[in-house]
Amino acid sequence: VAEESRPFAGALWFLLLDSFFGRPLFTPNILGTALFHGVKGLTYPESLPIMPQMIFMFSWIHLLVFCVIGVAASLLIRLAERDPNYGFGLLLLAVFFAFGFIGVSLIFAEVVLHALTVPGIIVGNVLAAAAMGAYFRRRHPDLTFYP
Repeated sequence: VAEESRPFAGALWFLLLDSFFGRPLFTPNILGTALFHGVKGLTYPESLPIMPQMIFMFSWIHLLVFCVIGVAASLLIRLAERDPNYGFGLLLLAVFFAFGFIGVSLIFAEVVLHALTVPGIIVGNVLAAAAMGAYFRRRHPDLTFYP
């Protein structure tokens, strides 16, 4: 799948960030808890115990979602190879997913943004987008598009 490097780049960033603050796997644990138990399970996110099942389930969902996104991006690249005007769709897809998590969290789970910090999320998204861009550039070196 074309976006295979994206979830791993972001996951590595959060593993390093969480480890730096002395709480490895905090991010997938928080996100898994929010996804499967709602914000009620995040009353005190700092004191939430690390639950391997939450980390595992969230990681699988994360991987599957980004596989679907990767297929969509691959289809847009295929269209953009034939007509460079479709490149704008790639740009919109990237922007939508880069800030979509923050928007959804603001609406449904603001506590997640407080637990993870918006700057950390933005850096993770930028690293993931850079990994995806590098992958696509390697696979499609002659691709041009008009945004």
